[in-house]
Amino acid sequence: MSKPSFYISCPFDTYSGYGARSRDIVKAIIDLDRYDVKLLSQMWGSTSWGFINDNPEWAFLKDYAIPGFDAREVKPDIWMQITIPNEFQPLGRYNIGCTAGIESTGCDAKWVEGLNRMDMNWVSSNHSKKVFEGVAFDIMDNKTNKKTGQQLKLNKPMFTVFEGADLDVYKHIESKDITLNLSEIKEQFLFLVVGHWMQGDVGHDRKNIGLTVKAFFETFKNSRGSTPALLLKCSNGADNAISRQALLDKIKSIKKTVKGKLPNVYLMTGELENSEMNELYNHPKVKAMVSFTKGEGFGRPLMEFCLSKKPVIASGWSGQLDFLNSNFTTLLPGKLEDVHPSAANQWLVKGTRWFAPDLPSMGKSFKNVYSKYKNYIVPARKQGHYIRENFSWEKMKDLVGEILLNNTPKEFPKQTALKMPTLNNPSNIQLPKIQ
Repeated sequence: MSKPSFYISCPFDTYSGYGARSRDIVKAIIDLDRYDVKLLSQMWGSTSWGFINDNPEWAFLKDYAIPGFDAREVKPDIWMQITIPNEFQPLGRYNIGCTAGIESTGCDAKWVEGLNRMDMNWVSSNHSKKVFEGVAFDIMDNKTNKKTGQQLKLNKPMFTVFEGADLDVYKHIESKDITLNLSEIKEQFLFLVVGHWMQGDVGHDRKNIGLTVKAFFETFKNSRGSTPALLLKCSNGADNAISRQALLDKIKSIKKTVKGKLPNVYLMTGELENSEMNELYNHPKVKAMVSFTKGEGFGRPLMEFCLSKKPVIASGWSGQLDFLNSNFTTLLPGKLEDVHPSAANQWLVKGTRWFAPDLPSMGKSFKNVYSKYKNYIVPARKQGHYIRENFSWEKMKDLVGEILLNNTPKEFPKQTALKMPTLNNPSNIQLPKIQ
């Protein structure tokens, strides 16, 4: 019996969060061995290509890649797009939209329209699911520009499919097995921040890196004796000398707003392989990860860092709460505030809200983890175990298989060649004689 065709359009060959998400889902679907999988590569913003060539363990995906297809002639049994919802198009007999979701409390109406074009949708976190299921938009009459009394809402089923960790890559390793060199950093205690430092004034960029830097300066300024340092593994969406200098300029600008003797902040740019990221997480100088994020669709680096069995400090709102156990991690209180105009774009819509962590709590968490580090070691180990048991890639694959089995059609119509009846040779046909 032939397998149902399963076409997936996604940025699997890019260095991006969506690229990592795509590779994990594609591998899970291939490993289920139920479908004839075909991959269509797509770009993701300004992120670079070539991940597959640079990472031989993923080279097998090339065997499933196709350059494209004519939707007028080929109709996949199952069609999936892994991207933002406004790009969703139903090109198969059964259509699945997969998106990381949303970092704030709302979205553009075009996203709901895109979700409703599909038969089923997947998001990475319960936060995203709750937002999408809760938004509603008044439908306006095109002629009168008045409300029709009807609303646009999500009307298709949605499932949370978490982003599973690769336990073969992300794990605790001993210092003797780490080759990553951080000898230029003199401090022995580093708080690590990982993420894109994108648009937005200080306190308003989505990862809240600007305010993280400022809070770190304020917390440890004029300290006597040894102090910790802050290590930023960041980019602004590009990987070149110009973008690196732009990030350094941001740090210098923030530094000028804080008076006194300040602790050091280091910047690390450039792409690291997954194994190198795991070495960074496990490096003996890296003691904890900090994320004062405004909002996450999931928060993958936080999850992967937890497997190093080190403490995590994070905002107590949005997607990361699915996997950060409040008993084992430091989750900051705060309040919701409007997305600032400096951060708003076509995805982060004005009028929606996201998280503002409490500023005194930010400083307190820095001080406590630094001065009472031993108190956080056992809970961090428990958090690492919690991830291993509940959020592995294998667990995610099982969830993907269950959702597909229970929600997609059991059988698909088969395409057969049209068979015409055989006609007699015209020369043998006897025509009636006309009198």
